[in-house]
Amino acid sequence: MNEETKQTELDGLQDQLDTNMTNEQAEAANSEEMTAEADNSTATEESLEQQLAKLNDTHLRLMAEYDNYRKRTLKEKSDLIRNGGEKVLRELLPVVDDLDIALANIDTAEDMEAVKEGIRLIYSKFTDYLSRQGIKPIETAGVSFDEELHEAIATFPAPSEELKGKVIDCVKKGYTLNDKVLRHSSVVVGQ
Repeated sequence: MNEETKQTELDGLQDQLDTNMTNEQAEAANSEEMTAEADNSTATEESLEQQLAKLNDTHLRLMAEYDNYRKRTLKEKSDLIRNGGEKVLRELLPVVDDLDIALANIDTAEDMEAVKEGIRLIYSKFTDYLSRQGIKPIETAGVSFDEELHEAIATFPAPSEELKGKVIDCVKKGYTLNDKVLRHSSVVVGQ
């Protein structure tokens, strides 16, 4: 039995040795896997850092581009406000020139009819200009009072029944710009 016991002990030692070897191999394999995972983790981390740097760079570029766009549009808006009336004023200059000529010659004019005609021409030129710009006078003669277009500054007894609630007189003309009221007509309304 001695041999059998020895054999059993040997088998047990062999099993223990095999188990130890298997454990060592498993640990070595585990160690290799962990090293590979660590390498993969490091590579993934580096990849993520590169992506983050790229996204930060893109973000900074977009912010700078937006800031430049905002500054450019503010400058354009400022220029439009400052110079927006330039066209309007340039087209008014011929009317001003005509008025200058009329004023220079009014004192020496002998024919008052010619002076009146000159003033009518200047007025016509000016109203044509306003019309081209979309500015039109508000009709008042004999129309019904409309608070959207007219400002009643007085009421007066209507000379006839059909003039009640209608405009009798216009004290100051009103104007519209593309159907929007610029100034209400100041009117006297029949009562």
